[in-house]
Amino acid sequence: MALEHAILVSLLEKPGSGYELARRFDRSIGYFWTATHQQIYRVLKRMEGDGWIDVRQVSQQARPDKKEYSVAEPGRAALAEWLHEPIEQESVRHELAVKIRGAAFGDPAALIQEIERHHQAHADRLAHYLAGELRDFTGPTAPAVPDAGQELQHAVLRGGIAYERMTLAWLEDVLATLRRLDARR
Repeated sequence: MALEHAILVSLLEKPGSGYELARRFDRSIGYFWTATHQQIYRVLKRMEGDGWIDVRQVSQQARPDKKEYSVAEPGRAALAEWLHEPIEQESVRHELAVKIRGAAFGDPAALIQEIERHHQAHADRLAHYLAGELRDFTGPTAPAVPDAGQELQHAVLRGGIAYERMTLAWLEDVLATLRRLDARR
C-alpha cells in the first residue's frame, strides 16, 4: 500500500487540511499506517499535481488561510482500482520475538522489564481503542444506524481491539515463562 491510498481513505472519510490529516495519522490511521508530517505534505503535493485531490483555500480569522484537501474523481478512480488489487502476504519482522528466543542463550530475567514495558504500551493502546469504540460506535452518542463508512471503521477498530487483546495475552504468557525460568536459576 502506498501512502497515497491511506490519504485518499482519510480524505474520503473527511476532507481537511494537511495539518488535520497529519493529526488523524497521529490519532487513528497511524495505528495501521504511519507517516511523518513531512511525508504527508510531500505526498499531498504530488497527489494535487496528479489531479487526485482538489484543494481550496479556506480563510480563517486571526490565522493564515489554510488549504483544505478533498478527493477528486481521478483519486476516487485510483482508490477503486487499488481496492481490486490483491495484497501480498505480509512478512512479519518482530524483534521482540527474536529477543525472547534469544533469551534461552542469555539471561531470561533480563527481558522481564522490556516485556512489561511492551505489555503496558499494548494495554494503553487497548484502553484507547475501547474508549474510541464507546465514544464513536457503542455509547449513547453513537449513531443508531451507522453508515457503511462507520461500519467498516468499526470493523477495523474491532480488529485492532482483538489484536491488542491477543498481544496482551501472549505477553502475559511470555512474562510467566520468563519468571518461571528465572526462578529455576
